[in-house]
Amino acid sequence: MNLELQQSFFNDHKARFSSETIRSYKIALTQFFSFCNKNFDEVKATDVRAWLASMEEQELKPRTVHLKLSALKSFYRYCMEENQLKKNPTMTIKTPKKEDSLPYYLSKRQVALLQELTRTDPRDRAIVEALYTTGVRISELLQIRLEDIKWETRQIWIRKGKGNRERFVLFTHECSERLKTYLCFRKHGSPYLFANNRGGHLSRVFVEKRFKEFSEELGFKVVPHTMRHTFAAHLAEKSMPQSYIQELLGHVNINSTRIYTRLMEHARKKQYDRYQI
Repeated sequence: MNLELQQSFFNDHKARFSSETIRSYKIALTQFFSFCNKNFDEVKATDVRAWLASMEEQELKPRTVHLKLSALKSFYRYCMEENQLKKNPTMTIKTPKKEDSLPYYLSKRQVALLQELTRTDPRDRAIVEALYTTGVRISELLQIRLEDIKWETRQIWIRKGKGNRERFVLFTHECSERLKTYLCFRKHGSPYLFANNRGGHLSRVFVEKRFKEFSEELGFKVVPHTMRHTFAAHLAEKSMPQSYIQELLGHVNINSTRIYTRLMEHARKKQYDRYQI
């Protein structure tokens, strides 16, 4: 019964949720019902609180807990709308405050070490360079088709970003050379920029696994999304206007970009401290 209702929930929200939201919400609901081991209509507020407590014990970040609880609350709102329940067990649960910390990003030296590590593999090197110089999300990168790339003006059309919004991103001459080198090495035709052996696009799981291997070799953490934070942080450090960074990242709300302005202030403070020594 849980799975059937969950499927209906996702089917009815297909147009409103991005593929990324659906993916994370599915994981959250699976985790909750595995933890609780009850049917959806037997769940009580105490079960939800016990789940939140267990996530705290696992030392999950407030942002992660916030997302998982949002998934559960959204699902139970749907159950109420569909008259599947008389009482919503998440109604009295307060959403934990998100941690207002600066996003983790790489220093220029760490980027150079990552570039050096992937130097001998044209595909990995191209992925690293594309993520770092465009600031795209990994889900966006994997959907890029060769026809979306304007080589002469060094622009890439992101057809469907978060919330199905399209935009153009820019890439550097260095990135252009890395992409062309990789495409020369590729042994199969595919409409996608980063393709698997069957001609489809590379899977997110595969790229995340490669980054996990990079982290182990380098001795510092790096995931695909780290490159997006690094892209924005390094532009902010160079004093690029906030509105430009917002446009390149595809943020609709300027508040999502403001955190990078704080990074810029943080970077200036570091420079000041260096001069004072």
